Amino acid sequence: MKTVLTIAGSDCSGGAGIQADIKTITAHGLYAMSAITALTAQNTTGVFGVLEAGEEFVAKQLDCIFTDIFPDAVKIGMVSSAPMIRAIARKLRQYGARHVVLDPVMVSTSGSKLLEDTAIEALTGELFPCADLITPNIPEAQVLSGRKIVHAQDMERAAQDLSARYHVAVLVKGGHLVETANDYLFCGGEGTWLRAQRVENENTHGTGCTLSSAIACGLAQGLCMEDAVRHAKQFLLGALSTGLNLGKGSGPLNHCFAIGKPQW
Repeated sequence: MKTVLTIAGSDCSGGAGIQADIKTITAHGLYAMSAITALTAQNTTGVFGVLEAGEEFVAKQLDCIFTDIFPDAVKIGMVSSAPMIRAIARKLRQYGARHVVLDPVMVSTSGSKLLEDTAIEALTGELFPCADLITPNIPEAQVLSGRKIVHAQDMERAAQDLSARYHVAVLVKGGHLVETANDYLFCGGEGTWLRAQRVENENTHGTGCTLSSAIACGLAQGLCMEDAVRHAKQFLLGALSTGLNLGKGSGPLNHCFAIGKPQW
């Protein structure tokens, strides 16, 4: 059985973070492992508290995982401080982690800030070089690239700039453009538009976590980057299309829609 490690924060409401990742990995028929970076008090209406695990404890979790059940792929989500980012990067380099998908979580779907300003430099300087792919949404891509993104061409330029600057494949997610659900992948010097129908569903809590975890699953299974992203987009489309409606705010996806259905 292929294995996937998620390094992220815990969402007590179950829609995002570690919980969304484990559901996604399990739905793909793979074995999920986790290193928890923080506990969050959150629900579909917002984030009300964050308790960081501490870099030494996160490093110890990674030691336990990599020295026993080596992951075939790694997904990284919420990492809220520079010391933690440096500790994670050190362990990824130490163990030669492969197929690393980094979702640069800076802002939650509900608009709450999740990443300290001082951590952005550590994120780009320490963790980006460990990654095979980064998956910023448009607000995150704007922060990272320094470009205002309004049109599709802006997504292309931002992805190309980030790939050249950090030597990593880049998937700029277009979900914040109201007219489409198209994403732009720049990998190996070539750009590809990955187009998908837009699902009219306000319940989008954990979409970024789900997509990046699904990509990691594809890479763990041996898919190339483009095919892994295409498969992940189809999984996300299915999870959104079932129309699950829980909570008083932006609700979670239905990760269970694919349980019992072969993914590969």
